[in-house]
Amino acid sequence: MTEQLSKEERVKYRIEGEFCANCSAKMERMLSATEGIGETTINYAIKTVFLPPSRVVQAQDIMERIEAGVTLVPIQTKQKVATPDNTAAAAKENKRRLTRIMIAGVLFAVGLVFESRWKNSSWEIIEYLVNLTAYFIVGYKVLAKAVRNLFRGQLFDENFLMSLATVGAIAIHALPEAVAVMLFYSVGEYLEERAVNRSRHSIQALLNFRPEYANLVHQLDVLKVDPEEVQVGQQILVRPGEKVPLDGEIVNGSSFVDTSALTGESVPRKVQVGNTVLAGMINTTGVLTVRVTKVFAESSVQKILDLVENASTHKATTEKFITTFARYYTPAVVVVALGIALVPPLLSGGNFQDWLYRALTILVISCPCALVISVPLGYFGGIGGASRHGILIKGANYLEALTDLRTVVFDKTGTLTEGVFQVVEISPAKGYTKQELIEIAARAEAHSPHPIAKSIREKYGKVLKDSDLTGLLSYEEVSGQGIRAIFNGKTVLVGKAELLEQAGILTPRLTVAKGLGTEVYISVNGDYVGQLIISDRVKPDSRAAIAGLNQMGLKTVMLTGDNPAVAKAVAEELALSEYYSDLMPEDKVAWLETFSQAKGQGKVAFVGDGINDAPVLTRADVGIAMGGLGSDAAIEAADVVIMEDQPGKLLEAIHIARYTKKIIWQNIGFALGVKLLVILLATFGLANMWVAIFADEGVALLAIMNAMRVRWYNSPKNSLPEASLVRTVKVAAR
Repeated sequence: MTEQLSKEERVKYRIEGEFCANCSAKMERMLSATEGIGETTINYAIKTVFLPPSRVVQAQDIMERIEAGVTLVPIQTKQKVATPDNTAAAAKENKRRLTRIMIAGVLFAVGLVFESRWKNSSWEIIEYLVNLTAYFIVGYKVLAKAVRNLFRGQLFDENFLMSLATVGAIAIHALPEAVAVMLFYSVGEYLEERAVNRSRHSIQALLNFRPEYANLVHQLDVLKVDPEEVQVGQQILVRPGEKVPLDGEIVNGSSFVDTSALTGESVPRKVQVGNTVLAGMINTTGVLTVRVTKVFAESSVQKILDLVENASTHKATTEKFITTFARYYTPAVVVVALGIALVPPLLSGGNFQDWLYRALTILVISCPCALVISVPLGYFGGIGGASRHGILIKGANYLEALTDLRTVVFDKTGTLTEGVFQVVEISPAKGYTKQELIEIAARAEAHSPHPIAKSIREKYGKVLKDSDLTGLLSYEEVSGQGIRAIFNGKTVLVGKAELLEQAGILTPRLTVAKGLGTEVYISVNGDYVGQLIISDRVKPDSRAAIAGLNQMGLKTVMLTGDNPAVAKAVAEELALSEYYSDLMPEDKVAWLETFSQAKGQGKVAFVGDGINDAPVLTRADVGIAMGGLGSDAAIEAADVVIMEDQPGKLLEAIHIARYTKKIIWQNIGFALGVKLLVILLATFGLANMWVAIFADEGVALLAIMNAMRVRWYNSPKNSLPEASLVRTVKVAAR
């Protein structure tokens, strides 16, 4: 029963109410440990969580025990992340908070100015009155939470520790310090929330390229409807300046469309009748009539939204380490503070009040929020930044893995080469004409989606209708080798020489000029009838992309099912480290496992077109689908999807990943360094509570602002160097 519940389909919920990053980590930990809920990740950046509907009441109770006032609200597909009412309420609450902070600030300043006159005089009661008023104005919520959490046994809650530190300061008559801690804690919390919200809004802006309406063509009228109401086969009108609301095929009109929201490519693309347009593109000039080919839930834009928004469910190793570290950091600091308060006075007879003040100072910096906020925010910013460049990364773990790559393995066709084939030579055997040979091949390849099959049908030049295929009795794709078909009672083989030779048919192999062509052999009823030569072109930026990877010190490998001559020519042209040819799909998986198991090779990425490379993409440490725009197979199978058909985008993905990791480790080093330094200084009486509050709230704020830089990172302009030297290429034919 428990296993059934844990596998129950999860629904997305928005978490409303105020809670800090450390509380988010606690909620996540308790939810994951609860029977029936199982492994759960809270997306703190946009305050969402996926939960089994049957366990929502239980989850609500768990979360409210940690942070009172938080509520779970189910998110419908049509809903915005924040409704206008919620936004207005949040703005009003922020205004009230700012007013309280300003009033407390004025009182605090007055207390400082007159402190020397009031202390140890008949006016001392006014000192208490002014300072305590300021203290309670900004600290009453913290105190209330502390009392509630105390009864719940949460002794290491930051509210309780902050209250303990400030109440202790008041008890030893350090009134200005107590007020300063609570005031600057409130200011820090306010600024932190503003910074996180700014990052959240930039993320939502990315997600808000979701089209809001569709112009449905209904008889002689055009109706404005929600995109989710439009069905496959219906027609929609897209006017200039409007977003394309659903994936479809243009049936009337021509225009230029802006694809930057999907691909990061700023140059508009020309589209006309017969072309495919995708949801999220912006029509810039003409009016388009589009026949819908996918419902909105299956459209490219919705898949992208889901990927970007839910990427936080896959945590990086660094993020997991920081979450675990935070669990032990606060108790450890509290133990240190307790030891400092009790041990020195008991052993050396020192001033108890002095050592207590030092301990209270250390308590102020016991909250690990700077780390708990900035690390996931940094990864989320990196994922968002990559999506601006047309690179979809499914999780922080894959973003981190891109920084540890040592080997990049490429498929050839459609990845390094354009995958646009042309039949350049037709060589029929005696008794057959060129037209007869191409007709036999085209009819046998009538149902194949492979680019080579498409090029054969295009060379045939006639559209094959159902009436032309009535004699096709059997059709079978032989994986990695070709087609076996029975047509008008005759067995036709079209494919590699091995396919024919396995059937006992001799194939007079021809020498392909320069090795830049693929040989397709054809037989009918056991007799060899001819051969086709089909050529492919290397993509314009493949050479520069490989050169960039080589300069990074990465090993570049090509795996292909093509013949050794073609593979060698492409490998030498691109300066690849190694290549392996004549491979079946299962051979590619075997080679990938070999690279993965090799000592010192690091992580291995496989880059393919995402259509017929799913097994290898899945097996790689990082599966990268090239040219995934509109490809369901690419988006499903890969860990990283490069929307444009450009190998150079892989370099951008690695640059963004490395920059993100650099920022995150800057935050970790800075936050830990400052906190440990202040703890050390406070231990020797060289740091007071003013310094401690900076070490807590100031460091957290700086870490958040630093993490936000990742979102707007631009890759170096020289990330695509020209390959000037051809490296030694290892030839390995299967």
